[in-house]
This record gives sequence, C-alpha cells and structure tokens, in this order.
Amino acid sequence: MKDDLRHSQPAEQARLSGLFAAQQRAFLDQPYPSAAQRRGHLKALKKQLLRYQGVLAEAIDRDYGARALAETQMLDILPTTLEINHAIANVERWMRPNRRSTELLFLSNSLRVTYQPKGVVGIVATWNFPVYLSIGPLAAALAAGNRVLIKMPDVTPATNATLKQMLGEAFSEEQVALVGEELQDPSVFTALPFDHLIFTGSPAVGKIVMRQAAENLTPVTLELGGKSPAVVLRDYPVREAARRIAHGKGINCGQICVSPDYALVPRERIDEFVGAVRKSFEDLYGKSTQGNPEYTGLVNERHQARIARLLDDARAKGAQIVPCGEATDGRQMPLQIVTGCTDEMQIMREEIFGPLLPVVPYDTHEQAISFVQSRPRPLALYCFTHDAAERAKLLRCTHSGGVTLNDWGWHVVNHDAPFGGIGNSGMGTYHGEEGFRELSHARTVFKRHRFFPIGLFYPPYGNIVQRLALNLFIGKADSTVKRPF
Repeated sequence: MKDDLRHSQPAEQARLSGLFAAQQRAFLDQPYPSAAQRRGHLKALKKQLLRYQGVLAEAIDRDYGARALAETQMLDILPTTLEINHAIANVERWMRPNRRSTELLFLSNSLRVTYQPKGVVGIVATWNFPVYLSIGPLAAALAAGNRVLIKMPDVTPATNATLKQMLGEAFSEEQVALVGEELQDPSVFTALPFDHLIFTGSPAVGKIVMRQAAENLTPVTLELGGKSPAVVLRDYPVREAARRIAHGKGINCGQICVSPDYALVPRERIDEFVGAVRKSFEDLYGKSTQGNPEYTGLVNERHQARIARLLDDARAKGAQIVPCGEATDGRQMPLQIVTGCTDEMQIMREEIFGPLLPVVPYDTHEQAISFVQSRPRPLALYCFTHDAAERAKLLRCTHSGGVTLNDWGWHVVNHDAPFGGIGNSGMGTYHGEEGFRELSHARTVFKRHRFFPIGLFYPPYGNIVQRLALNLFIGKADSTVKRPF
C-alpha cells in the first residue's frame, strides 16, 4: 500500500504539471476571448450547476455525514447562481476600455485602460462551502477570460468527484480542470507559477501559500476568515439581535468564514441576551439537533475534536457553558454559549469555525470599539443598532473586510459589491466588477498624436518650451532651503 502511494504521488504531480502546461498553451493560442465566448462559458457553467444541484447536495451531505439540503441550496447553489447571473449580465460592459485624461502636457493625445486576461488562474477551495468557494471564483475567472485550475479539499471526495464530472461535461481540461484529494501534497499545486492564485482557508495556511506564490511573483487573493464580532448596542432589541446571531451560528453548524465569532453585549443585558440566544436556537432547530435533517453536522471527527478542545480549555479556565439543546455524541453539536471568557482562553484567540458563541460584556461604546480595535482585523463585522451616530462611530473607528448592519453575513451574497478581507482576514477581492478587475491586467495604452511635438522635450535642454512647462508645473526652487550635505 505504501509503495502504491509513493508511486501515485509523482504520477499525480506529473498530471498536474501537464494540465497546467496545456492551459498555458491554450491561453497563448487564444489570449483574449470575446464577450460572446465568455458569456457562453458562463451560461454553460450555470446550466451544469442547475442540472447537478441535486447530486451536489447529496454529495455534500455524504461528505459531511449530515448537511441540510436547504443549506446547500441556499448557501452553495443559490449564491453561485446569482454570481454567474451577474457576470453574464455585465461582462461585456466590464470588458470595455476606459478612457482616461492625459496630463495637460500631453493634451491632444489619447489614454485608455484595457482589461486583459491574466492567463492561468489557480483556485484553492475549502470544504465549508465547496460549491460556492470553487465555482464562484471560477465564474469570476471565466468572466475575465482566463483558464482555470481548481484544487478541492481532501475531506470532500464525493463533492470533488461530482464537480469534476459536472465541469468535464461542459469544458475541456485546457479550459477548466479540477483536482482533489488524489493530490497528496497541496503545496505542489500552490507552487505552480500561476498568473493569479485565489486561496480560501485559514490565516496560518494563507501565509504558507503567500510565501510559495512569492517564489513565482504570483499575485494572490486570500480569503482567510478570522474572529468576526457581532456588536449589540444598547438601543437595539436584545431578542431580535439574539435571533439573528443564533441563526448565524446555527447555519452550517457555524462553519462559515463570516459567521459571528463572538458577541459584544452591554454588561447589564448579558443574561437577557444569553437566554434569548438559547431560546432562538431551540426555536430554529428544536431541543435536540441529533438526527435533525435541517441541522448540519461538524464536517468530520477531527474538527469535532478541535471544537471539543476549545470548549474544554474555556471550561478549565473558568468559563461558564450554556448549551442550547440536549448534548449529543454525534457531530450535530448544538450551539454552546460561553460566558466569563478571558484572553487566555483559546476560544478568544483563534477563529472558532463551529457552534460556540463567546459572549463578552462591555460598559461603554468606546470600550466595545477598543475591544475590536485591539484584535486582528476580521473578515466581517456586525453592528446591531438603530442609532445612526453610534453606528457611524463604530464603522469609522474599526476595520473589517465587510459589514452587515442589523443582521449577519448577507453582504457576501450581493454580487455587485466586492467581497474580501483586510489584514489577517485576507487581501484582494472577488465578486462583481471588482472580481473581474482582480483577475484582469489593467493595461495602460497611451497613443501619441501623429503631429504632437514630443521632440521639444528632447535634449538639448533649456529651450523655451521646456522652461515654460517647468515654470508652469513646478515653479522655481526655493534658494533658502539649507543643504543637509
């Protein structure tokens, strides 16, 4: 068995290198697909996605052990379809060159920016939304006119096989190719000299990917997650905020990069908030999540053990745990509210990515802002308030990849706006026009008018035109400035 594995790895690496080389050659043969061709690729992708939606839902449920059908439809299939629709409707407009103004010195010449496909784009998807986080970036890359290689995670073999079959029916591997768990060493993929690389995953792995990409000077888009806060201000109804936060932590069992990671709540309303979250969760999913077809489980036993370690560490260091349902030995773990948190606890130091909700008290608005400011910049921020001045202050004083006000997460699935992180939560954006720009090269084209007297700027220096231009734009040097040398 070990000998077979050793033999299979070089074979898969050779196949990957072959796919990459074939896509490079194909791109050189057709480096600028027309708008009609791009729309055709996007329509073919959409057709396949809608045909395969039932099989994909079954595959994801199989990979998870328990994944709610409605969540796959609403959070994988629907937003991917919306993203493709948006690209189909707008790609021709995005492709048009932008006219720009020349400097006054170059008046009568023309200046424009054209958007050129980069070439071969690599996409590294992750397991929590394996369709949206692979096919969504694929749509952006196809809209920008690129060839695409996709690397799927090793924990979703059924989904990987389904996507591979789905894409293979619509595209040649010179256009779109997919590899998955058969590639034993993922770093072989990210080490390829892509023209752009999109990675979705943890900050720790993102740093490794960025170091590898630097070897080839490959530009990267990193979507990394982080600890996204939900800030409940004093004027907002606690029960309403609690219900929306409970929903954000319940969907996909909290395994979402923009899931509310922790809640900041006025100190005097902590008990009310905890009770309201618990009731809201039970209203949504019942007192027992075990066997509930509408509640997703933790993806595997390894991740389940990680969540258990976070909870045990918090409990051992003095936290109080309030379960939102009956305990279960399975992976459909109900939400656990954690109070009495301190910075020494792992639950407050790393992204949770599961059904745990730390609740942190604050006394003043400034204290809540300071708490957010003192931590790495998150992928999302949620602010619950009807007070415009307090909301503006929070947004002005904090940074995050994106924001949803008085709810959670919905900014992500509005595809006319960019989605991306900042700092520890990532860099670069995709979705919409910004995604098209990210995966295109903005190429400046200056055209000199036939009779433009550019020779007046040539040596010998000091002619009257040069003197007039210098006096107009920069004036004379200040003779009183002291020389430091």
